[in-house]
Amino acid sequence: MEQITPDMVLYGYSQGVFPMANQEENNEIFWVEPEFRGIIPLDAFKVSKSLNQTLKSGKFKVTLNTDFEAVMRGCANRNETWISEEIIDVYCQLQQMGYGFSFEVWNKQNELVGGLYGIAMGRAFFGESMYSLERDASKVALYCLVEWLNENNFLLLDTQYITDHLKSLGAIEITRAEYLVLLAEALA
Repeated sequence: MEQITPDMVLYGYSQGVFPMANQEENNEIFWVEPEFRGIIPLDAFKVSKSLNQTLKSGKFKVTLNTDFEAVMRGCANRNETWISEEIIDVYCQLQQMGYGFSFEVWNKQNELVGGLYGIAMGRAFFGESMYSLERDASKVALYCLVEWLNENNFLLLDTQYITDHLKSLGAIEITRAEYLVLLAEALA
């Protein structure tokens, strides 16, 4: 398969598909179009009592786009990952082009302890991955992302898939057809 390029990734997102690397197939890139898609309605993000306490505590500092690659590598640092070196390279290029965004979470010792990254196009944000080395760090990053998306009049926060963790924060699952309608509106 040919190497993916930033333009290919952007086109894929505009069509409702996204790339992943298959570890078992020498990190070959494949395109995914789920039958059901996870999204977080921007007016339905749930802040639990414990997350609210964490936010008020000031134990974390959150930055935007100060270390995009480090966040990607933090997300990739697990036993099984779809984030290959080729994916990291292409997404870092997308960040340099103004499409990639990362929210970095730092502790009091100024150590990167969590974050998330994704792609913004039009009024859609395609969340790719998040990670946490300290309790609530990824939730704080997601909270800051949702605040930023609302401040900038975004319409769609795509989580690709839905997990119990995301469901507890307000994520819902919609059909591919419903997703494509929302996507078209957000990209118009």
